[in-house]
Amino acid sequence: ATGQTFGSVAADPYTRAVVALKGLLALPAQEARYYTAARDSAGAPLEGRCRYRITGAALPAAWWSLTAYDPDGYLIPNAAGRYSVAGAAFPDGGKAGWTILLAPTAPPPTETAKWLPSGGIARVELTLRTYLPSDGGRGNPGADILPKITREAC
Repeated sequence: ATGQTFGSVAADPYTRAVVALKGLLALPAQEARYYTAARDSAGAPLEGRCRYRITGAALPAAWWSLTAYDPDGYLIPNAAGRYSVAGAAFPDGGKAGWTILLAPTAPPPTETAKWLPSGGIARVELTLRTYLPSDGGRGNPGADILPKITREAC
């Protein structure tokens, strides 16, 4: 979910409550867009014990990152000390497409995707942040093409 009024005086009371609970310091639409997911592309809840392949195309923004959280909005503790993967992790910033694996354990070295630890917790939520959207924040976030989240194994 995202909205055009996040971080602005035009935000309704519901949007303000969501930002207060899960989006501290949310920026206005011309500076950033935030997309959250608690379910995979098939509609099943994201489970930290499972492995997911998240695939996306070029994002219409100057910079982006994908972060995993527990259901209370906290970063998931993990031995790797890794909490997000950004477009900068890919040679072309992800412009030719990108793949991130969400999983409790690191993939084998031959896997070319970037790894985002899920910690093996019961439920996981993802936040995709895109900064400086190419449409200046005037577009329709509901029409944006978002990454596909595919469960591979549990």
